[in-house]
Amino acid sequence: MIKILLIDDEVDFIETLSRRLERRDYPSNMALNGDQALRLVASEVPDVVVLDLQMPGLSGKEVLHHLKQIDPDIQVIILTGHGSEEDRLDTLFQGAYEYLQKPVNIDTLIETILKAYHEREQRKSAEADTAKRFPVIT
Repeated sequence: MIKILLIDDEVDFIETLSRRLERRDYPSNMALNGDQALRLVASEVPDVVVLDLQMPGLSGKEVLHHLKQIDPDIQVIILTGHGSEEDRLDTLFQGAYEYLQKPVNIDTLIETILKAYHEREQRKSAEADTAKRFPVIT
């Protein structure tokens, strides 16, 4: 089961998105701001994060930075209604998996989540294979 975390300060939007994902058998956790999201991630690292850019408190860019410090393989999909081309390039450079604009088609979002998840799984598998072939000797 894919562990999905939605981070957005728009309560109606995030609840609706969560319900739409749930109806398609993709349950998710929700956070309404960056601080809440980072507390959730501290207890359980998600596979894929869907992250808004403009939020009070920590911005989406700041949250992205913290998430990548926690686990560089977390796949972060930026989903914003107020971003610019500069924001898109900056977040992709910082390690975001994809940058999407609101409103997004739910099928497009799910397809992106699945691709991001599969990439994460491939990375984890490759890292495990490397660790088996080249064990660390202390």
